[in-house]
Amino acid sequence: MKLMNDRVFFDSNILIYCYSNSEQEKRAIARQLIAENNSMISTQVLQELTNTLTKKFKFSYGEAAILVKESCQNNNLHINTEDTILQACDIAQRYGFSFFDSLVISAALETECSILYSEDMNHDQKIYNRLTIINPFK
Repeated sequence: MKLMNDRVFFDSNILIYCYSNSEQEKRAIARQLIAENNSMISTQVLQELTNTLTKKFKFSYGEAAILVKESCQNNNLHINTEDTILQACDIAQRYGFSFFDSLVISAALETECSILYSEDMNHDQKIYNRLTIINPFK
């Protein structure tokens, strides 16, 4: 069970749902998670958010930039480094995740999060007995 001061990490799909007009229930859950948690995101998450906002939702880059700033105000930002990438390679090898999912997991571990919220990964899976992946929409 999550303690109030535990850090949580958000995969890009959590942020994307915050700006979705077609998934109202998921939008409400995502916004509530951000409001109630000491949350972390990474530079990769912001890149994926920007790509989805501009490609799928057809936002302008100016609009996307405003939402990136908003996301940085509402979450703590982790900048991926060489160590993040090297650990992601180990995670991909050990657990069989894609490299990009492994990069999100690596950033969550580096920021000492106990929970990674993601719709796209294995619900309830533990990573190195330090991080639990949770699908908040299950």
